[in-house]
Amino acid sequence: MKIRAAVLRTMGAAHPYADSTPLQIETVELDAPGRDEVLVKIEAAGLCHSDLSVINGSRPRPMPMAIGHEAAGVVVEVGPGVGDLEPGDHVIMVFMPSCGHCLPCAEGRPALCEPGAAANGHGALLSGGIRLHEDGETIHHHLGCSAFADYAVVSRRSLVKVDKDLSFTDAALFGCAVLTGVGAVVNTAGVQPGQSVVVIGLGGVGLAAVIGAIACGAAQIIAVDLSDEKLALAAEIGATATVNAAAPDAIEQVRALTAGGADFAFEFAGVARALENAYKMTRRGGTTVTAGLPPPDAVLPVNIVSLVAEERTVKGSYIGTCVPVRDVPRYVALYKAGRLPVDRLRSGVIALDDINEGFDRLHDGSVVRLVVGF
Repeated sequence: MKIRAAVLRTMGAAHPYADSTPLQIETVELDAPGRDEVLVKIEAAGLCHSDLSVINGSRPRPMPMAIGHEAAGVVVEVGPGVGDLEPGDHVIMVFMPSCGHCLPCAEGRPALCEPGAAANGHGALLSGGIRLHEDGETIHHHLGCSAFADYAVVSRRSLVKVDKDLSFTDAALFGCAVLTGVGAVVNTAGVQPGQSVVVIGLGGVGLAAVIGAIACGAAQIIAVDLSDEKLALAAEIGATATVNAAAPDAIEQVRALTAGGADFAFEFAGVARALENAYKMTRRGGTTVTAGLPPPDAVLPVNIVSLVAEERTVKGSYIGTCVPVRDVPRYVALYKAGRLPVDRLRSGVIALDDINEGFDRLHDGSVVRLVVGF
């Protein structure tokens, strides 16, 4: 079938993207779903820094590629072997499919699925197949989703069924921002009531971590960012204090607020310096967690004596150490109960044709999460 999709052919385009137009809305051919695959009509898809990092070339991927990975939609058709979904079901996409058989999956860590990671790196679906073409040319999948499009064929392992009363523009955010941000707090760190939390980087994932820390009962939640507007939003949502990261004494401010450092410091900015600062904002015996994805050559300078003598922990968190089929229903239930205000993360809804301008706004930090509505 013919669909409209946002296709990236060359990474590293100049800003503003409204002028350089790295993403072209093209008519491409989408094959029917193969075994264990599903055709989904996309209803909403969020603009994320993981998309931006492919556009700007900081995370190289095979080109050309139809991008987009945070989305919700409706099942249209199921391929052979899919028996637990049917046309009309509402689903969200998860950008790491899990095979269920490799060692990480067997250990209950599907976010680290080895075949899933390999497929994502090659721009293919979990099966190894590619279902997008244009005039005989292969168009690669982005993280098994390629969600900035009218329709997508994805692995059944990339989907979680959700309630039909959940709006698509909110449901889309659960596939990346919520799983990653809330999951980093709940799963990776295991924040307990009464503990102190610092969150650096208040994009969609960072603000999701703020609301996740509130839901966990953290006593102190200090939000850190360069944007006063985002700091104000964090305070409205429930952060107990805010610090502008541009302040020369930002680290000292956080350490003073937390009597020497936070129990947990989370970094979501995707900048090595931000992670270094997060480490310095963590108390003796505390834990520094990063879900940011800086360029592959970025390194973290760590004082090894402090790591040992202060019994520090530094942890990575990918998709919030999530088990999607377990976590998505839990987070949706908390949202419906008013305890995870996911809708506060959404900055607005745009049309697919305005996607380059949308990524300009994400790049300059003027929005938290824009959503493409179909």
